[in-house]
Amino acid sequence: MTPAALAKKHVAEKQEVMREYMLRTRPGGVKGADHDALCDLLEVDDPSRVIFEQGRGRQAVVRVFPVNPLAKMRAITLEDLQLDENGCIRIGSYYDGEPLRMRVHDPETGNAQRIIIFGTTGAGKSRALQAFLAACKRNGIVVHLADLKGGQSVPEAKGNVATHVRTLKEAMGLLRAAVAKAEERFNRYADMGRSGFLIDNPDPLEYVVIDEANRLLEKGSPFRAEAARLIKEIGRTGRSVGIGIVLAAQAGHLDELGGSDTLRAMLKEGEVILLRWSSQMMASLVGDGLLPTGENLQPIPKILGAARRIQRWGAPVDRSKERPNSQGMCYHLTSARPSSMARFFLIGSLSPHEGFDPVIRQLYGSAPPPGQPLKLIYPPPKDGQGGQAAEGGDGLEYGGGDEGEPESLPAMPKTLKERILAALDSGPLSEADLLAALDVDGGKDAKRGSVRTTVSTLRGEEKLAPKDASGLISLPM
Repeated sequence: MTPAALAKKHVAEKQEVMREYMLRTRPGGVKGADHDALCDLLEVDDPSRVIFEQGRGRQAVVRVFPVNPLAKMRAITLEDLQLDENGCIRIGSYYDGEPLRMRVHDPETGNAQRIIIFGTTGAGKSRALQAFLAACKRNGIVVHLADLKGGQSVPEAKGNVATHVRTLKEAMGLLRAAVAKAEERFNRYADMGRSGFLIDNPDPLEYVVIDEANRLLEKGSPFRAEAARLIKEIGRTGRSVGIGIVLAAQAGHLDELGGSDTLRAMLKEGEVILLRWSSQMMASLVGDGLLPTGENLQPIPKILGAARRIQRWGAPVDRSKERPNSQGMCYHLTSARPSSMARFFLIGSLSPHEGFDPVIRQLYGSAPPPGQPLKLIYPPPKDGQGGQAAEGGDGLEYGGGDEGEPESLPAMPKTLKERILAALDSGPLSEADLLAALDVDGGKDAKRGSVRTTVSTLRGEEKLAPKDASGLISLPM
């Protein structure tokens, strides 16, 4: 159907009902679609009423609704928060009514999940996180939370999670303790001959949750490098022993996530949810590979129902309908429907309260949270500054180095050459194993191309054995 035919059909059938048009798109689909131009073609002045979705091949569907189907959502229920047979909770609905699900546990592999929620200020990240936290408590899942907005982002979570911290320093102590717990489980399971996680046998499913994660991982943070390394370790080792990681962040750019290619690649293999974004955030998501190059999601407007009209000179201006009302609208980028608009169910009261939101408190329930709090791990104080070098009276543990604050990584080979030679000291490695070894040695992320070039250079300097048919990289005999 041509654009002219589409417009003619629309004018002829203009009614206050949902209209659906099946289109055959150009090669590449609707990646380059101009949503505003499409609305102009259909003579619709409220862009939120026009929803398009790409199907298989070159087929696409355009639906025009009387009002945006996501404008009103029901409240979330305790039934929604219960894990289903696939380890998922219902957190909202797609525009066509299909439930929006978030996977919390993979019953087939036993793995915990890697979850990241992106969204600009006011997009609904905190309410979305409340749903996850309440679901964890209701399902007996242990949560260790760092609310890096000083505890204000999800205040109702205090007393409803096993561990609750509010500062960058405490968040680092939490991450170190979580990695130590994951390593203990890893070694214990290996001794048992177990290759996977069995929920509550004998350990519970646990999650480390970092809200406002940008504050910990952005440029200028004193803990940036170590935080990125510890989060990678939880994502790599923790998930197979029942310890998952959840990040809520305002931006999706690599520089705001510790500058780590590995961390970004790891997180995009989990549950990635994108709430309302800024144009800069979208460019960053595409540039960092969280969206395919050229993909163009339909924008989420700040105000639903806002018609584009020119105000007549001197006419009174009605501002009563200009309040943001699209909080919770999102895309589940790693689901089977990454380009389908969805929205979280209503979480909490519509109006603010002087204290804790009673509706959110009811979601958590009055029972004590599952699990025991982590004993945060801090490095010992510098010499001459006093303090304790063992567990302190405040329940905090000290260990993991002799550095003061801000913490730094342990001493390590500095150049890529030195790191490669150190990794091969224990024996020959394939290229994949060498990359994995470099990924966990505490140094900067090593890209495959750089490693290949350096290996070739080292062979030319006769510091590595010549290339042979085995494909292994090794030191000279």
